[in-house]
Amino acid sequence: MLLLARARQAIDYRDLLYNLVVRDLKVRYKHSALGFLWSLLNPILLMLVFTFVFGQLLASDKTRPAFPIFFLSALLPWNWCASSVMGALGSIVNNGHLIKKVYFPREMLPVSVVLSNMINFLLSIPALVLFMLFMRPNFNEHWLWLPLLVLTQALFLMGLGFFLSALNVFFRDTSVLVEVGLSAWFFLTPIIYDAKEVVGGQFTRLMYYLNPMASLVANYREIFYYYDPGSPDLAFMLRNLVTCAIIFVLGYLFFMRTSPYFGEEI
Repeated sequence: MLLLARARQAIDYRDLLYNLVVRDLKVRYKHSALGFLWSLLNPILLMLVFTFVFGQLLASDKTRPAFPIFFLSALLPWNWCASSVMGALGSIVNNGHLIKKVYFPREMLPVSVVLSNMINFLLSIPALVLFMLFMRPNFNEHWLWLPLLVLTQALFLMGLGFFLSALNVFFRDTSVLVEVGLSAWFFLTPIIYDAKEVVGGQFTRLMYYLNPMASLVANYREIFYYYDPGSPDLAFMLRNLVTCAIIFVLGYLFFMRTSPYFGEEI
């Protein structure tokens, strides 16, 4: 009941959430000549680098067809994940002046970071669509699952953001550990490779169970890159949604339990 009451209170502050999201977006592109166009250019530039490395420097007879689409379909959600984790991590500490001056639901801060990065993710999808138009048109009914995937990832990132932002208030070393952890997480998530190609089926299953981003990336690829009439697997997607919802609830509970002490620690 306490969780629902706190959630209803947060909804009452939706105007504040909107302003925080707008503020994050403005700060991101402040003094930028291209502004929101960087949401398109940034993944394209990264894709060109990886395409050169894996297509030229490490070229082999098994070059993956339409590698830019294969890569971008995983890189875009990963960028949303990485930027949300780093942004949410310092969202409470960096806004200590607001927390000490006025009352508002503290969870608005990490949530606004996740939502602002979600907007950047959505703005970057046209870059992927552009490559699909020229290299491998694959527009089908599976795109209807995209909103469910976005919701699932948003729940996961909010839950993780609640936990990390609260933990960082009490243990400032968290930021250092998270930076190192993100590097390892990148390689443990099938972004530059396909999880199906990992040697050892047991490891692949463990990856899916312990790493929600691996499951999300696999589903994004089913929509944007592969086309199998029998996929994506609805049971697999719903299981991932339930897992991310549990992470959201646990992170929110931890955040609520620790938030009364934020003012003292900051």
